[in-house]
Amino acid sequence: MLVELNNMNFTPLYPEIFLLLATCVILLVDMFLADSKRNVTFVMSILTLLACGGLTIATANNDGSTYVSNNMFVSDPMSMLLKMFSYVAIGMTLIYSRQYVTDRGMSNGKLGGEFYVLALFSLLGQMIMISGNNFLIIYLGLELMSLSLYALVALRRDHIVSTEAAMKYFILGALASGFMLYGISMLYGATGSLELSEVARAAADPAGNKTILVFGIVFLVAGLAFKLGVVPFHMWVPDVYQGSPTAVTLLLGGAPKLAAFAITFRLLVEGLFSQAVDWQQMLIVLAVLSMAVGNLTAIAQTNLKRMLAYSTISQMGFMLLGLLSGVVNGDSSLAADAYSASMFYSITYVLTTLGTFGVIMLLSRSGFEADNLDDLKGLNKRSPWFAFVMLMLMFSLAGIPPMMGFYAKFSVLQSVVASHQLWLALVAVLFSLIGTFYYLRVVKLMYFDEPSDNAVINPSFDVRVILSLNGAAVLVMGLLPDTLMSTCLNAIVKTLAS
Repeated sequence: MLVELNNMNFTPLYPEIFLLLATCVILLVDMFLADSKRNVTFVMSILTLLACGGLTIATANNDGSTYVSNNMFVSDPMSMLLKMFSYVAIGMTLIYSRQYVTDRGMSNGKLGGEFYVLALFSLLGQMIMISGNNFLIIYLGLELMSLSLYALVALRRDHIVSTEAAMKYFILGALASGFMLYGISMLYGATGSLELSEVARAAADPAGNKTILVFGIVFLVAGLAFKLGVVPFHMWVPDVYQGSPTAVTLLLGGAPKLAAFAITFRLLVEGLFSQAVDWQQMLIVLAVLSMAVGNLTAIAQTNLKRMLAYSTISQMGFMLLGLLSGVVNGDSSLAADAYSASMFYSITYVLTTLGTFGVIMLLSRSGFEADNLDDLKGLNKRSPWFAFVMLMLMFSLAGIPPMMGFYAKFSVLQSVVASHQLWLALVAVLFSLIGTFYYLRVVKLMYFDEPSDNAVINPSFDVRVILSLNGAAVLVMGLLPDTLMSTCLNAIVKTLAS
């Protein structure tokens, strides 16, 4: 269902417009706040996210797709769902990070509003990416998000490791942007349009220039692979995860993964669905290499954030399995199930990652970073409840029932098997079993080792509540996954039908 609106009707853009204006207001207000009143910035940021959620629900088209701004922006069920989870992810990130940022300060030893403002600007970029229906609009959203994250990684200007991580991230990010822009230019040359629906029609034309089209897809997939952090474009992930302040690492590993899934879906599925045979073969290579390198390398890590970085690489490789299983020998009947499984997996990963880094920041305090595996030793004796929350999160990442991660992995593997790629499913299971080792190692350290640090764990009330709810959600959605899975399927079906 296509709803054509007058170009002056900006109703579907209200959440983005409001977020831009609110973020500018927060930046201005923060300039005049005393150090003792920095919580005002935090509260305004949370209220902004709540308002964005309300506007997204109020302006959403749940029955199809609404296009505005000369078809450059689309509001559809998939964009609404991913935006809602992006608000949740950013909100939880700010709550988990508040004490961490306050203790350390991110600018000249004092807490400013930079962290909150840049987080909101990165969210604005993600929202544009999620709803982009034009190659350039998606690219602009991507750059807005990326530039905000580059600045956040380098926020500790006097910290050598953070500065080094920011430089690596920026240089490799610029290289990936070049790949993507070159791919977009080739696709424009082959199809004569930047609008996804027009590109899809031109790409399906047998008389089109397939050579240029395939070369464009290669460069486009390379750019997307960098943003997803999959092998062989993963070099930045472990260094940036380790070098960034933990609050920034959480921001990197959370909501941006939803936006990365969204643009991968928009560009490859909505724009280049007729060329699925070509890009699915590339995704197979990326997925297998990511699961292999990510899981095998994570075993050797002693730094917790670096281990989780390699875990992210393997998890993103697993997510690609759903995207590469949608079309089999020209038959697209499995597409909706496969893509919804991949979307469900992305949401599952983000929710689990949020809780994991929430626990890490819970253990950190002023002058101490809990970023080594040994820092988790004896956590059960220091705080049985938060040790149990971490156990549930590790089980979910490992895909152990009855956690949410088990059903996410199971649904993706179902799609792979249904696409008659049994060998690929066996490879995925094998590397998933290997990955279980380093997740269970964390559980072993928490429950069977003596504490190396006896400092009292006394989180604020909001962190205690949100982290507990985070852990409970991973368990409950594992026991009752049908609601979210059916919501993802419904969103994908309606989006594809539009």
